Amino acid sequence: MEFSSLEIFCAVATAQGVTRAAQRLGRVQSNITTRVQQLEDELKVELFSRSGKRMALTPSGQRLFEYTRRMLSLVEEARQAVNLDQATGHLRIGALESTAAARLPALLSTYHSRWPRVDLEISIGTSRSLLEDVANGRLDCAFVAEAGVQIPPAAGATFSMPGLKGTRAYTEEMLLVLPPNHPPVSRPEDLSVTTLAAFPTGCTYRNVLERWLGSRRADRPWKVMELVSYHAILACVAAGSCIALCPKSILDLQRVPMDVRTQAIGTIDTGLVARDAYSHRPYEELVQSIQAMRHEASALAPVLAPAVCSNPVVAALRGHGGT
Repeated sequence: MEFSSLEIFCAVATAQGVTRAAQRLGRVQSNITTRVQQLEDELKVELFSRSGKRMALTPSGQRLFEYTRRMLSLVEEARQAVNLDQATGHLRIGALESTAAARLPALLSTYHSRWPRVDLEISIGTSRSLLEDVANGRLDCAFVAEAGVQIPPAAGATFSMPGLKGTRAYTEEMLLVLPPNHPPVSRPEDLSVTTLAAFPTGCTYRNVLERWLGSRRADRPWKVMELVSYHAILACVAAGSCIALCPKSILDLQRVPMDVRTQAIGTIDTGLVARDAYSHRPYEELVQSIQAMRHEASALAPVLAPAVCSNPVVAALRGHGGT
């Protein structure tokens, strides 16, 4: 198998079609089609099931895809290992939506100005899905929320999840977000709404709030409205139909203040994680950028203690972590 054929195969599998793969690789579509057919002939298996312009991986294609991604990642690491003078190449970064919206623009802008030859690819997901993608090699690193898991201050200290290493990046002040006229809340029974607006299963913030709500009376069941953006989540809360758990940094992004009631409840850390054995110059430079950012922030202002509030929600939520 030629390495270039595997690169083409991986591009088609990711794009689920020849047209977008050709645009991404800068090749003509006929060349992409021919190379995929040659690879199928060589392996004597069908790698794609074709339905119109859409191409989906067959079981054999999926198995090859997993191996191909690992090989491409290893080749990129090898390139970096022999080129120590300049950070170049490709870095696949995963992030929570809140981190991507409120934290990464400044960090990645500074990073790109220093390392312009590094191509950055950003993927959004929940903490659980991002951790799985890092562990399986689909992402090089990811920013995940680690409620209940202490990320050691030492750079590169090993995470509690086997096979991963982590670096503390941000500390998010968390807010319980309520409809505008909702009275203060100190326990689940104080809630007048029965719906939680949250991201899909695997979101740390959802997990924390669900655990707290688990103590609610059985005669008042609650349900989850799964949404894909904080704009939608906050809009539903403002409409009076839901509650939510949200980082303060997201509320701070709103140009027009949202018509909601908020209660500070504590903090949750965000860390950058990667596989223990992963060594890649662009990743190491990103870690150093994060460390410099945290050092600068601590130099400009005194270290703040975790948010403290007399509301019993604080203690209840702090005791329930996980991704």
